[in-house]
Amino acid sequence: MAVFIGQAASAADPVSYTVSFTPSGDPALDSLLRQTSALVSVQKKLPAGPFALIGRARADARQFSVVLHSLGYDGGNVEITIGGDALADPALLDMLNTLPANQTVAVRVTPHQGPVFRLGKVQTPGLPPGFIPPPMVQPGQPALAAPILAVTPALRTALHNAGYAFAEVSQPLAVAQQATQRLDVTYTVTPGPRVSIGPVSFEGLTRTNPDFLRAHIALKPGQPFSDTSLALARDSLLGLGVFASVTPLPAAKATADGAVPVTFRVVPQKRHAVTLSALYATDTGLTLGTSWEDRDVFTHAERLKFTAAGNGLAATGTRAPGYDLKAVFAKPDFAARGQMLSVSLEALNESLTAYSRKALLAGLALSRPLGAHLSLTYGPQFIAEAVRQQGVNRDYALAQLPVSFIYSTADNLLEPTQGMNASVTVTPTLPTAGAGKPFVIGQASVAVYVPVEPAGRGVVALHGQAGSIEGASIFQVPPDQRFYAGGSGTVRGYTYQTIGPLFPDDAPEGGLAMDAVSLEFRQRVGKSFGLVPFIDAGQVNTGSRPFAGTLRAGAGLGVRYYTSIGPIRLDLAFPFTRVAGSAAFALYVGFGEAF
Repeated sequence: MAVFIGQAASAADPVSYTVSFTPSGDPALDSLLRQTSALVSVQKKLPAGPFALIGRARADARQFSVVLHSLGYDGGNVEITIGGDALADPALLDMLNTLPANQTVAVRVTPHQGPVFRLGKVQTPGLPPGFIPPPMVQPGQPALAAPILAVTPALRTALHNAGYAFAEVSQPLAVAQQATQRLDVTYTVTPGPRVSIGPVSFEGLTRTNPDFLRAHIALKPGQPFSDTSLALARDSLLGLGVFASVTPLPAAKATADGAVPVTFRVVPQKRHAVTLSALYATDTGLTLGTSWEDRDVFTHAERLKFTAAGNGLAATGTRAPGYDLKAVFAKPDFAARGQMLSVSLEALNESLTAYSRKALLAGLALSRPLGAHLSLTYGPQFIAEAVRQQGVNRDYALAQLPVSFIYSTADNLLEPTQGMNASVTVTPTLPTAGAGKPFVIGQASVAVYVPVEPAGRGVVALHGQAGSIEGASIFQVPPDQRFYAGGSGTVRGYTYQTIGPLFPDDAPEGGLAMDAVSLEFRQRVGKSFGLVPFIDAGQVNTGSRPFAGTLRAGAGLGVRYYTSIGPIRLDLAFPFTRVAGSAAFALYVGFGEAF
């Protein structure tokens, strides 16, 4: 007893050790072994005594076996030695117990992966007759764990979408055939009965009409059961804007006639909402706004929104403060499911670099989807306005019929990290007073977002736009209908509207054609901040052909502060070549990305 104590007192506890990995020839295997090794991950964080070190190595051996199988090396093994001794060596513990305190022991990991196994038989007993399974692993493929495991949820989902609402699929049963280096895999299917959608009900409603909701989701009793249909119905309900959350809850079993009742559990949004907004730019000044909204006016998810904003506050130069008062009523499923009716009325008073105007605008628009990502918006709008440019006051009355096609695959409205947004708008315009000839305004824009780092931490964003007015000369088109460039929407660094043709006193004239392009690199820094270097370029000319004027460019750096609902944006931009009316730099503060 005294001898054992003396040895323990002089031994290394905890044990100092190093870990080395013998290259296997497969970089993916070597990387995974190192990443999953507890010997490596907790080496400095959690010192280990002799017994704990052996236990840690044995845990690694079990984990390494899983790694080998995940990459198809079902006949392989990983050898781990400590101080040259195998883990099963009875003398290993004694060696570690007597290891001097100042000595480091070497742990070596040597993989013997052997050949990659390939899939042999792939069986799905219990699969319903006539059911066509989704693409699955096939005999002859490398026996990799990820695609083998992915079959179970994919096959279960496919069965649910084919009407087998209660289908279950087992985890794969894999049997390695060492002689042929094949892995036979079996997925046992318990399909249950094929069922249909039963009665649809709602739980948690406080105001919205359930009959309207049933018609809106178009989930009809008697149609084949499908998880996809339930998900589309959920998304459709969320799209109404009256619910904070929607959860479809199919019944646990079918009724006697083979139908599955479905209940949608909803959490309504607050019916009324008030918002505040602020936007600042050195060229246009400060805009402060507020809004009040009713999200369910007549119990059919109608929305009524009033907004009021003061614009041009604290603006420089001759610009005077103004206002923007607007009311919008929106009714979903107007005349057809999925079609939205919007009626708007707006009173506007603004003083800009190129002109000032007071206007009354009224519009009616119908919007409807044309596909998963494509939508159409069209409808008449009317403008009655008094515009002052170059000291001359003119009254205009315009009737317009804008038609817009909008395509979007972007993943977020305020902070897109992948996908694209594109639109094309054609606006035939008939002057009924004040201007000369009818004209047509054509506009197109596209924004593309390319992630270059995981989780959207680095994104390259590119935005291009172009426009042309046909059918009238420059002064037959009211000043507010012409194209201008410069400012946060086109070329940052230049004062709003100062790019393009100028009057003799250097005031902006506007043009019949424009184009602009912006390139940004959006880089997150830490958890809440980001940096965005950018460059913009664009032109405006008096002809109707884009890409024909004098190109102006600006560049700068933006800072982002990311909140739970979107980024707060601050951009500082400088013009490459100063023009009349523009300052040496421009600062923009707002909410959401620039595009």
